[in-house]
Amino acid sequence: MEYKISELVAKTNVPKSTILYYIQEGLLPEAKKIKSNVHRYNDEHLELIKYIKYMKEKIGSSNEQIKHELKNKNQSFSSSFAMLEPLMNTLSAVPIDAIHYTKDEFITRYELDEELVETLLKDEILLPIDDDDYTEKEASIVELVEDFKDVGVDYQLLRSYVLQAKELSRLEHQIKIQLCTQTNDENFSTLWKIMFETLFNAKEYIFSRNTYREFFSIIKNEIVR
Repeated sequence: MEYKISELVAKTNVPKSTILYYIQEGLLPEAKKIKSNVHRYNDEHLELIKYIKYMKEKIGSSNEQIKHELKNKNQSFSSSFAMLEPLMNTLSAVPIDAIHYTKDEFITRYELDEELVETLLKDEILLPIDDDDYTEKEASIVELVEDFKDVGVDYQLLRSYVLQAKELSRLEHQIKIQLCTQTNDENFSTLWKIMFETLFNAKEYIFSRNTYREFFSIIKNEIVR
């Protein structure tokens, strides 16, 4: 389907000047020239504008990052690391200004029990991004485990928690596979929005609300008694 630029503006709520700027910067393909000063845009322009808008507003991507990502837009989700990079960076939960330590530096810096660290690594409760890349985030997990032990909470509960998280990650992978089979130029931005929204917004909402309901039910039953 072809659109006038005014129609693109109406459908995306992105100003004409911004759309022309995206074309100038190479984020969007050139419009089809009908005659002098008459141009037409298509569904690919529409989808890409939606994608660019989402990545800028929700993920904070720069023009250069988006341009780099769009070079691989016709690849599958699983084969295109450039497209997945902002997602992977967010999922890693490592702050940009984090201080990184080797394993030995990490144990020494936070005065940790080496045997405990090895146990947590084996049980996949401690999950550094790389084998020899630790941050304050890992230290907070070790401290949490120590607190669990200090108050006598069964360690197996933590291991069960990890197993549930791994099962969830497999379900999320299945969602990604399903999205890969549906991708085309007409739904490109929608599929990426689904991916990001599922892993961040929907996950937090569903898990937090279920925890809320469980806690509320327990409290309510205790009051009734």
